[in-house]
Amino acid sequence: MMAETPNVVVMKGISKSFPGVVALENVDFMLRRGEIHALMGENGAGKSTLIKVLTGVEQPDTGTIELDGKTVQVRSPQHSQELGISTVYQEINLCTNISVAENIMLGHEPHRWGSIHWRKMNELAQKAIDRLGIDVDVALPLGNYSVAIQQMVAITRALEVLSAKVLILDEPTSSLDIHETHLLFDVMRKLKNEGIGIIFITHFLDQVYQIADRITVLRNGKLVGTFDTASLPRVELVAKMLGRSLTELDAISKVKSQEADNKDKEHVVEVEALGLKGSLEPVDLELYAHEILGIAGLLGSGRTEMAGLIFGIDSPDSGSLIVAGEKVNRFSPLESLKRGIALCPEDRKAEGVVGDLTIRENIILALQARYGWFKFMSKPKQDEIAERYIKLLGIVTPSPDQLVRNLSGGNQQKVILARWLATNPKVLILDEPTRGIDVGAKTEIQKLVLELAKEGKSCVFISSEMEEVLRISDRIAVMRDRKKVAEYPGGVDDQTLIHTMAGES
Repeated sequence: MMAETPNVVVMKGISKSFPGVVALENVDFMLRRGEIHALMGENGAGKSTLIKVLTGVEQPDTGTIELDGKTVQVRSPQHSQELGISTVYQEINLCTNISVAENIMLGHEPHRWGSIHWRKMNELAQKAIDRLGIDVDVALPLGNYSVAIQQMVAITRALEVLSAKVLILDEPTSSLDIHETHLLFDVMRKLKNEGIGIIFITHFLDQVYQIADRITVLRNGKLVGTFDTASLPRVELVAKMLGRSLTELDAISKVKSQEADNKDKEHVVEVEALGLKGSLEPVDLELYAHEILGIAGLLGSGRTEMAGLIFGIDSPDSGSLIVAGEKVNRFSPLESLKRGIALCPEDRKAEGVVGDLTIRENIILALQARYGWFKFMSKPKQDEIAERYIKLLGIVTPSPDQLVRNLSGGNQQKVILARWLATNPKVLILDEPTRGIDVGAKTEIQKLVLELAKEGKSCVFISSEMEEVLRISDRIAVMRDRKKVAEYPGGVDDQTLIHTMAGES
């Protein structure tokens, strides 16, 4: 029996809390030498915090870190690099206007007679990049090369200049095409064979099963477990990430009205092969009045990207969008508002509420934008609209003039909903509308969505919580790896959805 490969990193009992949030709770993580180890979990699972603790960005409240068998306290990101731990992020942190060689050797340039020895620097950089088997002229500006090559340069710098023995790759394939991804995987395998330990953070299941030796799953800041990739079926991985048992067949009662089933379907939106390279594969979709279309899929599956294209946050480079029988030629949120399409965004803190504005000001924001800023709404009109939606949605506040930042998460979410409802849209896209709010507020929002569909609106309901999607959807589209892979009637069972999301339909 062969001896097990020794660990290069051992994290034991790691806990980390922030005000009001337990980000990590007693988490263990081990990385072996010469291993590609996938770190998996949905939003809020604790992946980022665990990596921040390992790289010294955050200090743990409890727990220990061992590197090559010795206990260490990682004091800062610079200290982590000195210890041999390097991270290559999704957004490349290099200078595209200088040469490849300068990027690799930055801060470690060879000198002669008091100045940089350029020939020697190029030779050292070329030797380093050749180690990865990449055809690159190190004398050329980095900006001449693709994102994939820029990542290879970042990896080369980590290995050669920083002498990394642990390499953390954070969503490295999110901006790569298939060929570039295979190129990266070839490099990862070479490094693995050289004994480098690699932590691979990704949301793409197919890629995990192509490249990873083991998988660690986190959920809600806790360790679900570490598994050999070869012995963990994809459907079980998805179930572990979502916190669902494969034998758990909940009798999910549908609260949705059946009246919509008897109505003639009125086409509101037709999406035909709509796509954007590097963001979303061409997708077909139809939206009808009096209907809720649920969108199921893991984080990174393309749900939010699809919503962004339909709403005009991004402009597609393929396909077409037809709204109320007319083809859309100009893509922008303002144009979408004028067409009767509204989007309640996933990240209410970054893209939703404006904390320094009042509830009233937040609610009328989108409607005022549609009117135009030179047709300013009167204060009485603003108050009338705000009071109507505060009452309709049950927003708990002593006054419409209270600052939104002083509200609870659930009430903030209701304010965003009020903002878009005030525009009286024909199509309402809700991206994770119940994330991070209490059960009571979730139920109220779900009931509201059902009422809106009953009134004739077309609702798109995106959620990571499968029970929600199953409970209120008339149809369910499943996204995986940036493309739509299936569509089911609302009565589909949860196991079918899990298998489809895992690629085992």
